[in-house]
Amino acid sequence: MEKNVLLIRTFIPFCTFCVVLILSGCGSKDMSPRAIQPEVDTCAVCNMSITHEEFAAQAILTNGDKLIFDDLGCLVQYILDKQESDIGASYIKDYESNEWIDTTKASFVYHKDFWTPMTYGVLAFESEQRAVQFIKNEGQGKLLTQQDLQEHKWGVHEYE
Repeated sequence: MEKNVLLIRTFIPFCTFCVVLILSGCGSKDMSPRAIQPEVDTCAVCNMSITHEEFAAQAILTNGDKLIFDDLGCLVQYILDKQESDIGASYIKDYESNEWIDTTKASFVYHKDFWTPMTYGVLAFESEQRAVQFIKNEGQGKLLTQQDLQEHKWGVHEYE
């Protein structure tokens, strides 16, 4: 009888531990962007080092994995090429503030002469108003929507 009591006293805490461990894996994944590690991070598409982190982008997969990109164009190409349905969130650095912004809420400006790490020439802004003001200040650029990003010709531009 004493053996059974000892077995039960050991078994119940073990079962409780297992249940807690299993349930902790069921929690929601962190969908927030992480800090760039320039010495370590490379672009998931072109494998370039993230040396200009002010242009960096991220895709957070639904399993919690975070993919890093050196340019918005690489992020969009990854999404289009892989047709990823398991992307939980994506972020890009705001051109003016250098803060992470949700790509689904951002506005974009394109011009072939705007410098970006992969020469895609697309910049991100936290609002359409700021993007329009940037175009006005620069005297060039075209406002792009989310749909425009999917239809944009993302090939690397050749300079004359």
